[in-house]
Amino acid sequence: MNAASKILVTGPNGFLGVALIERLLARDTPGVVAVVRAGSDRKRLDAVIARHPKSDIQIVTGSLATVAEASKLLEGVGTILHLAAALRGPAAEIFLGTVVASKNLLEAIVARRERPRIVLVSSFGVYGVADLPKGHVVDESTPLEPHPERRDHYSHAKLRQEELFFEYHRKHGVPLTVLRPGAIYGPNGGAFSGRVGLQLPGFFLFLGGKNLLPLSYVDNCAEAICLAAEHARFDGDIYNVHDDELIDCGEYLHRYRRDVSPLRVVKMPYPAAMVMSKAVEWYHKHSRGQLPAIFTPYKTRTTWKGNRFSNAKLKGLGFNQLVSTDEGLRRTFEHLRASSPS
Repeated sequence: MNAASKILVTGPNGFLGVALIERLLARDTPGVVAVVRAGSDRKRLDAVIARHPKSDIQIVTGSLATVAEASKLLEGVGTILHLAAALRGPAAEIFLGTVVASKNLLEAIVARRERPRIVLVSSFGVYGVADLPKGHVVDESTPLEPHPERRDHYSHAKLRQEELFFEYHRKHGVPLTVLRPGAIYGPNGGAFSGRVGLQLPGFFLFLGGKNLLPLSYVDNCAEAICLAAEHARFDGDIYNVHDDELIDCGEYLHRYRRDVSPLRVVKMPYPAAMVMSKAVEWYHKHSRGQLPAIFTPYKTRTTWKGNRFSNAKLKGLGFNQLVSTDEGLRRTFEHLRASSPS
């Protein structure tokens, strides 16, 4: 990273953002600027900074709600690590926090003579795998989702966000690198990726079978972002982010039940899931939406058909898994066990 320029981090007090700040400070990265929204919870971020009392970091209160507000954050910034996004909520709220905020940032950037480089943290959710064969290797050449309206709101918004960044890269020469993480996990994160299954009232519906999980331990994902900021080309290059040591969904669930909680599990094989999702979709259509279409054949093919994954391109930047999968799972499950009701 260019020591003469500031590094702006958006979304620094989220799950991945806190881990990224930790990695930047552990690397003695100079000129880090973390932008937080007014009234946001800074406890975990402040704890990280307290562990690095000699670090060169500035916390600023700001927002990407308007172009003017975004412009205030760019003074002296040479690199932007853009993590900010709305993860949940109504579709309009997710779109506003992910796409509109990004457009404001991009408009502020192109108004400047010196344009900072951007590392955009996107998602595996932008890939369109529903119609690909089982076992297809998902890499950076995998097609993007052709029907985002048939997916969840978050994946739809992340795809539109990517399209927006690439548009500004092509039209305005904004230096851009895109990272697409898989299933990010770790302490303070969620217990299960939707790829494993669904937590329902009274039981866990296990849908993942022996499908591989594209796990990315949160510290490893943060390290990948740092490597991209240092070594990527910023010519629109894309890197999938997941760990080297992958396990399947069944192994993840087995370890969770052994180390955290022996939750009740109902297994549903993929063919049965397709039958069930077709029934849900039919009932949704004929009941005029009384049953939400949250479980459809398209979503089932996307999530539970089963793919393989490649991070070979990321390895070309020098990525090596800092925290092993065994250790990452141990830390994660230890935290979940300690924080679960007794």
